[in-house]
Amino acid sequence: MTNVRTRTRIASVAGTAALALALSACGGVKNGSSGGGDASGGSDYPSKSIQMTVGASAGGSSDLISRAMSKGMGQSLGVAMPVVNKPGANGALVAKELQKASSDGYSIAIQNASLFAITPLAVSESEAVKVDDFDIVYGVSRDDYVLVTNPKTGWKSVADMKSAGRTIRYGTTGVGTGAQLNSALTFATAGIKATAVPFDGGAPNLTALLGAQVDVSTMQVGEAIENIRAGKLVPLAVFSAERVKYLPDVPTAKEQGFDVQVSQYRFITTPKGTPQAVKDKLVAAAKKTFASDEYKKFNEANNLTPLEVPGPEIATKLKADLASNTAKLKQFGISLASNG
Repeated sequence: MTNVRTRTRIASVAGTAALALALSACGGVKNGSSGGGDASGGSDYPSKSIQMTVGASAGGSSDLISRAMSKGMGQSLGVAMPVVNKPGANGALVAKELQKASSDGYSIAIQNASLFAITPLAVSESEAVKVDDFDIVYGVSRDDYVLVTNPKTGWKSVADMKSAGRTIRYGTTGVGTGAQLNSALTFATAGIKATAVPFDGGAPNLTALLGAQVDVSTMQVGEAIENIRAGKLVPLAVFSAERVKYLPDVPTAKEQGFDVQVSQYRFITTPKGTPQAVKDKLVAAAKKTFASDEYKKFNEANNLTPLEVPGPEIATKLKADLASNTAKLKQFGISLASNG
C-alpha cells in the first residue's frame, strides 16, 4: 500500500480514537452492544454505538473509505461507530453477515459495486449477492481503474500491446473483480491473446508487475498513481467514460477504440427492512461528512471521485451494470471463473 494511503489510514484511526475519547468525556458517545432493536422506529436512533463492517483488510481502499465515513458520521450522530474488518470473497462474507443482521440501523456496511455487478458472473447462484437483499442507503465514491505496464515492455498504448505479436501475461487480483473484468474485456475486444496470472489481492499483483513477472495489470488508480508518477509504471488506458482528472494525459480505452468501462464504486448499505427514519438519519450524517473539508481532502488524497447520490440511483446503476456485464461476457464468450 502506498505511503499516502498508510498515512491517511493512521490519521483516520487516530482521529476516530480521539473523537471517541472527547465525546466520552462529555457524555456525547453512546455505547452499547450492536444488537437489539429500536422500538420507536427511528425517533430515538441512535441510542448506542453503530458497527460498520468492511469486507477488506486494513489499509485498502474500502477500509480507508469506511474509516473516513465512520469518523464523520459517528461525529454527526454523536455515537461511536467502530469499523470491523472481515476480509474474504471480495466482500461476500460481510454481505452475508449483514443480510442476517437486525434491521435496526446498528449494523451497516459500505459495500463495493463489483460484489453485486461482477462477482455473480463468476460464482454459483447460491454464492451470488443480490442488490435486492439489502437497503442501499446512499452512494459514496467511485474509484477508477487503469491498465499499467512495466517500463521494460516499452508499451505506451493498447495498440502497442497488440502489436507485440505474443501472448500477454496479465496479473489479476481475484475472481469477480473489476480489475479482472476490465482486463478480460480489453483483450477480447482488441483481439489480443492473453493469459491470466492470478494473485491474492492488489499488493502481490502490484509487486509482480513492478518485478516484471507479468506484462500488464489493471488496478485502481489510487493503487498505481504513485508508481506512475515515479516512472516505475506506464499507464496504457483508463476504464472510465471520460479521462480521470488524476491522470489527465492518459486516454480512456474507448478513445483508443475499445469500449470497456468498468469502475469500482461504493455505497452505504443496511439490512433489508431498515426503518426509513433510521436511513434518513444515516443519509443526513453522510451528507454532513461529504460537506466537510476534512473528507474532501481525504477524497483528493486517495484519488477518489465523489458518487454522492441517493440509494435508489445506486441500486438502478448496479442492476444496469450487471446486465451490461452479462451481455458483454456472453458476446465474447468470456468466463470469469476461468480467467484468474
